[in-house]
Amino acid sequence: MKHHLLCITQRRVVRTACAAVSLAILAFSSSALAASATQIPGMGPVPKADCGRFDWTESGLQGETTTWERESGDSEGGYNCNLELVGQFRGEGAFSQNGPAYYDHCAYMSTENDPLQQNPGVVVIDVSDPKNPRPTAYLDDTPAGLNPHENVKVNQRRGLLGLAQSNGPNFAVYDLSKDCAHPILASSITVPGSSGHMGGWAEDGMTYYIGQSFRGVGGTLPIIDVSDPYNAKHLLTWTFLGDGRPHDLSTNTDGTRLYSGQPGTFGAAANSSSFGPDGLVILDVSDIKFRRPNPEIRVISTLFWDDQGQAEQMLPISANGRSYIISTDESGGQAGVGGLAAACARGASPYGYSNIIDITDEKNPKIVSKIMLEVHDPGNCEHFLNEPPEVGGGALDYSTERCAPARPDNPTMLACGSRGTGTRVYDVRDILHPKEIAYWKGPAPRTAFLPGSGSWSPGVDRTVEKQAGLARFVKVPATNGKGRELHLWVVGDAGGFQVLRFTDSFMQTKAGKAIHADALQHSAE
Repeated sequence: MKHHLLCITQRRVVRTACAAVSLAILAFSSSALAASATQIPGMGPVPKADCGRFDWTESGLQGETTTWERESGDSEGGYNCNLELVGQFRGEGAFSQNGPAYYDHCAYMSTENDPLQQNPGVVVIDVSDPKNPRPTAYLDDTPAGLNPHENVKVNQRRGLLGLAQSNGPNFAVYDLSKDCAHPILASSITVPGSSGHMGGWAEDGMTYYIGQSFRGVGGTLPIIDVSDPYNAKHLLTWTFLGDGRPHDLSTNTDGTRLYSGQPGTFGAAANSSSFGPDGLVILDVSDIKFRRPNPEIRVISTLFWDDQGQAEQMLPISANGRSYIISTDESGGQAGVGGLAAACARGASPYGYSNIIDITDEKNPKIVSKIMLEVHDPGNCEHFLNEPPEVGGGALDYSTERCAPARPDNPTMLACGSRGTGTRVYDVRDILHPKEIAYWKGPAPRTAFLPGSGSWSPGVDRTVEKQAGLARFVKVPATNGKGRELHLWVVGDAGGFQVLRFTDSFMQTKAGKAIHADALQHSAE
């Protein structure tokens, strides 16, 4: 692990002395705040993970990096619960929320496109040896490869990587099917009027939808025909006169339904990109799927909520014969007019979290549970009002941005990346009552020179690591050489690409054995 025994002992002694004072203060405030928190099972903060004896864990609210942890330098060592590091490629840092994407034994990690970088572009990483992941290429031969945003997406079925230029018109497709470590540029096209932001593939890999930098009323959605990846073509650009304009998006298995995360912050002006309502819009895109003449996109249903603000990912899964969407949100209530204080006053969540939405009846979607940490609980909102900002970098943000299941059907585990709570792993065998089982919060970079990082700027002191991208569960030969085990691939702005494994102590627990064995049995090779 990252700490020698002496260092662990010293950190523990110092923290114990400081924690004794802070816990006394928190004891009163927490009891008062808890009274206003939701008490319905599955609708409030999830149960905390039971961490191992030698893990270095958070000392404050679930998900929080406390003021003392930040100002004392304690967060420079990072925090872990039931997860440990196997291997890492840091490079020049990463823009973690831009993907990352994965295919076979390879990862695709976006960077900031800073002129100070030695190697700009999307980094291709070969993870054949999990202890020593290594870069094999840099996708710097297209405007989209040099500067994508939150649209670095792989279609697993066809082995294609799609990229859309951030705030620009370029779209590129790379063929991964022949050698994932050395992608082949298949197409690079200019999409009229496009200003790329997020986006994603239809599940069949024949269509790519480019989410735009403007998501307000009248926003557009350029649609690309990738049936021939070596001759990708602009199919059409749809204009939304009402609901449906996506921040992030996904489709059902056959590509006839598009699940749009429509953002909408509290009090946003009518001409704003974040003008509401905020939530899920289910769209019928059958005309696009079947390439019908004069295609239309139709709204099937909507489900909106008013306690967050930047709805993002809409992840489809199934469990026990029912269909669900797991949402994420990159801001929570604090992005609305009046900021965090106004969010607290109106009872909104301070930061973004995940809803679990039952869409079995697609005309009547409904929230059935939540994946919320204590930092997301509206009852704890005022706790953060006096939290000091990062020097040069603004206030902290604990919003959840991306989630990935161990498998899409009857998942046992879900890993969620975030802006400030690290990567959290949840037991979702009972989808209505998720439980936290592990987390990994990478070491705070402080002022380390990382020009490829989405968090780095001269003069900024980062006391919390950002891990806002997709994670991936991977079945590999066990570290001890016996059998197989699950690894978790994650990317952090400062830590770059990291391979994690569940600790031996977690694997020896009843919960660890059950969850891990089931996930291992059904996970992808």
